[in-house]
Amino acid sequence: MDAASAAELADFFGEETRYDELVLALSGGAGGGAFASLDLDQLRTGFEGKFWAHLRILRAALPRLRPDGSVTFVTAASARAALPGTAGLAAINGALEAMVRPLAVELAPLRVNAVSPGIVDTPWWDGLPAEQREALFAEHANALPVGRVGRPEDVASAVLLTAVNGFMTGSVVECAGGVRLGTAA
Repeated sequence: MDAASAAELADFFGEETRYDELVLALSGGAGGGAFASLDLDQLRTGFEGKFWAHLRILRAALPRLRPDGSVTFVTAASARAALPGTAGLAAINGALEAMVRPLAVELAPLRVNAVSPGIVDTPWWDGLPAEQREALFAEHANALPVGRVGRPEDVASAVLLTAVNGFMTGSVVECAGGVRLGTAA
Protein backbone atom coordinates (compact mmCIF):
# COMPACT_ATOMS: atom_id res chain seq x y z
CA MET A 1 0.00 0.00 0.00
CA ASP A 2 1.03 3.62 -0.37
CA ALA A 3 1.48 5.03 3.14
CA ALA A 4 0.92 8.53 1.75
CA SER A 5 -2.60 7.55 0.67
CA ALA A 6 -5.19 7.90 3.43
CA ALA A 7 -7.66 5.95 1.28
CA GLU A 8 -5.30 2.98 0.80
CA LEU A 9 -4.50 2.92 4.51
CA ALA A 10 -8.19 3.06 5.42
CA ASP A 11 -8.94 0.23 2.98
CA PHE A 12 -6.12 -1.93 4.31
CA PHE A 13 -6.93 -1.42 7.98
CA GLY A 14 -10.68 -1.16 7.38
CA GLU A 15 -11.18 -4.91 7.43
CA GLU A 16 -12.29 -6.63 10.61
CA THR A 17 -8.83 -8.15 11.07
CA ARG A 18 -7.22 -7.63 14.48
CA TYR A 19 -3.46 -7.34 14.81
CA ASP A 20 -1.32 -8.35 17.77
CA GLU A 21 1.84 -6.55 16.68
CA LEU A 22 2.70 -3.83 14.20
CA VAL A 23 6.29 -3.51 12.97
CA LEU A 24 7.09 -0.36 11.03
CA ALA A 25 10.29 -0.82 9.06
CA LEU A 26 10.07 1.67 6.23
CA SER A 27 13.27 3.14 4.88
CA GLY A 28 12.96 6.36 2.93
CA GLY A 29 16.68 6.43 2.21
CA ALA A 30 16.60 10.12 1.27
CA GLY A 31 18.17 12.77 3.46
CA GLY A 32 21.78 11.65 3.69
CA GLY A 33 24.81 13.68 2.75
CA ALA A 34 27.03 16.46 4.02
CA PHE A 35 24.91 19.14 5.68
CA ALA A 36 26.46 22.08 3.81
CA SER A 37 25.32 20.61 0.50
CA LEU A 38 22.31 18.59 1.72
CA ASP A 39 19.34 19.01 -0.58
CA LEU A 40 16.64 20.05 1.88
CA ASP A 41 13.94 18.87 -0.51
CA GLN A 42 15.55 15.42 -0.36
CA LEU A 43 15.53 15.64 3.45
CA ARG A 44 11.82 16.52 3.29
CA THR A 45 11.35 13.47 1.03
CA GLY A 46 13.20 11.37 3.61
CA PHE A 47 10.89 12.58 6.39
CA GLU A 48 7.87 11.90 4.20
CA GLY A 49 9.06 8.41 3.29
CA LYS A 50 9.91 7.28 6.82
CA PHE A 51 8.78 9.55 9.67
CA TRP A 52 5.40 10.64 8.32
CA ALA A 53 4.71 7.25 6.73
CA HIS A 54 5.30 5.50 10.07
CA LEU A 55 2.89 7.85 11.83
CA ARG A 56 0.20 7.57 9.15
CA ILE A 57 0.31 3.79 9.29
CA LEU A 58 0.21 3.73 13.09
CA ARG A 59 -2.81 6.05 13.19
CA ALA A 60 -4.64 3.95 10.59
CA ALA A 61 -3.80 0.71 12.42
CA LEU A 62 -4.72 1.84 15.96
CA PRO A 63 -8.38 0.74 15.82
CA ARG A 64 -7.30 -2.73 14.67
CA LEU A 65 -4.45 -3.30 17.14
CA ARG A 66 -5.05 -5.49 20.15
CA PRO A 67 -5.17 -3.08 23.13
CA ASP A 68 -2.30 -4.88 24.88
CA GLY A 69 -0.38 -5.63 21.68
CA SER A 70 2.77 -3.90 20.51
CA VAL A 71 4.17 -1.45 18.00
CA THR A 72 7.83 -1.51 17.03
CA PHE A 73 9.45 1.24 14.98
CA VAL A 74 12.65 0.25 13.18
CA THR A 75 14.84 3.36 13.28
CA ALA A 76 18.63 3.54 12.91
CA ALA A 77 21.66 4.10 15.10
CA SER A 78 22.30 7.27 13.09
CA ALA A 79 19.80 8.88 15.51
CA ARG A 80 22.52 8.91 18.19
CA ALA A 81 25.71 8.86 16.12
CA ALA A 82 28.02 11.67 15.10
CA LEU A 83 28.94 10.45 11.64
CA PRO A 84 29.61 13.03 8.93
CA GLY A 85 26.93 12.99 6.27
CA THR A 86 24.17 11.63 8.51
CA ALA A 87 22.63 14.76 10.07
CA GLY A 88 19.48 14.41 7.97
CA LEU A 89 19.15 10.69 8.66
CA ALA A 90 19.79 11.36 12.36
CA ALA A 91 16.95 13.89 12.37
CA ILE A 92 14.49 11.46 10.77
CA ASN A 93 15.35 8.52 13.02
CA GLY A 94 15.78 10.69 16.10
CA ALA A 95 12.30 12.14 15.59
CA LEU A 96 10.80 8.64 15.57
CA GLU A 97 12.80 7.60 18.64
CA ALA A 98 11.72 10.76 20.47
CA MET A 99 8.10 9.68 20.10
CA VAL A 100 8.53 6.19 21.58
CA ARG A 101 8.21 7.12 25.26
CA PRO A 102 5.29 9.57 24.95
CA LEU A 103 3.42 7.13 22.71
CA ALA A 104 4.08 4.26 25.15
CA VAL A 105 2.34 6.30 27.86
CA GLU A 106 -0.42 7.74 25.70
CA LEU A 107 -1.37 4.49 23.98
CA ALA A 108 -0.97 2.18 27.01
CA PRO A 109 -1.64 -0.67 27.51
CA LEU A 110 -0.49 -0.93 23.86
CA ARG A 111 3.30 -1.24 24.05
CA VAL A 112 5.48 1.01 21.90
CA ASN A 113 9.20 0.39 21.33
CA ALA A 114 11.87 0.89 18.70
CA VAL A 115 14.74 -1.20 17.41
CA SER A 116 17.71 0.85 16.27
CA PRO A 117 20.07 -1.08 13.97
CA GLY A 118 23.59 -0.05 13.09
CA ILE A 119 25.35 -1.11 9.89
CA VAL A 120 23.47 -4.15 8.57
CA ASP A 121 24.31 -6.01 5.37
CA THR A 122 21.06 -5.47 3.46
CA PRO A 123 20.11 -4.24 -0.01
CA TRP A 124 19.91 -0.70 1.47
CA TRP A 125 23.66 -0.50 0.72
CA ASP A 126 23.35 -1.71 -2.89
CA GLY A 127 23.63 1.86 -4.14
CA LEU A 128 27.34 1.75 -3.33
CA PRO A 129 29.75 0.04 -5.70
CA ALA A 130 30.51 -3.47 -4.41
CA GLU A 131 34.16 -2.70 -3.64
CA GLN A 132 33.26 0.44 -1.67
CA ARG A 133 30.49 -1.38 0.20
CA GLU A 134 32.82 -4.24 1.18
CA ALA A 135 35.48 -1.78 2.35
CA LEU A 136 32.88 0.05 4.45
CA PHE A 137 31.65 -3.20 5.99
CA ALA A 138 35.22 -4.32 6.75
CA GLU A 139 36.06 -0.97 8.38
CA HIS A 140 32.98 -1.12 10.59
CA ALA A 141 33.46 -4.80 11.42
CA ASN A 142 37.02 -4.05 12.61
CA ALA A 143 35.75 -1.25 14.85
CA LEU A 144 32.90 -3.21 16.45
CA PRO A 145 33.31 -5.43 19.52
CA VAL A 146 31.35 -8.19 17.76
CA GLY A 147 33.81 -8.11 14.84
CA ARG A 148 31.22 -7.98 12.06
CA VAL A 149 28.42 -5.88 10.63
CA GLY A 150 24.86 -6.85 11.36
CA ARG A 151 22.75 -9.36 9.51
CA PRO A 152 19.00 -9.06 8.91
CA GLU A 153 18.34 -11.90 11.38
CA ASP A 154 20.05 -9.88 14.14
CA VAL A 155 17.52 -7.10 13.68
CA ALA A 156 14.66 -9.59 13.35
CA SER A 157 15.59 -11.09 16.73
CA ALA A 158 15.49 -7.66 18.38
CA VAL A 159 12.12 -6.90 16.79
CA LEU A 160 10.78 -10.24 18.02
CA LEU A 161 11.95 -9.35 21.54
CA THR A 162 9.97 -6.10 21.54
CA ALA A 163 6.91 -7.83 20.11
CA VAL A 164 6.71 -10.74 22.55
CA ASN A 165 8.03 -9.22 25.77
CA GLY A 166 4.85 -8.02 27.48
CA PHE A 167 6.85 -6.08 30.08
CA MET A 168 8.78 -3.94 27.58
CA THR A 169 7.48 -0.55 26.51
CA GLY A 170 8.96 2.88 25.89
CA SER A 171 12.35 1.38 25.00
CA VAL A 172 14.76 1.93 22.14
CA VAL A 173 16.74 -1.29 21.68
CA GLU A 174 20.08 -0.66 20.05
CA CYS A 175 21.12 -3.50 17.76
CA ALA A 176 24.41 -2.13 16.50
CA GLY A 177 27.20 -4.53 17.48
CA GLY A 178 28.37 -2.40 20.41
CA VAL A 179 29.15 0.64 18.25
CA ARG A 180 28.89 3.05 21.21
CA LEU A 181 31.10 1.09 23.59
CA GLY A 182 34.24 3.02 22.67
CA THR A 183 36.47 -0.02 22.38
CA ALA A 184 38.64 1.28 19.52
CA ALA A 185 42.32 1.39 20.44
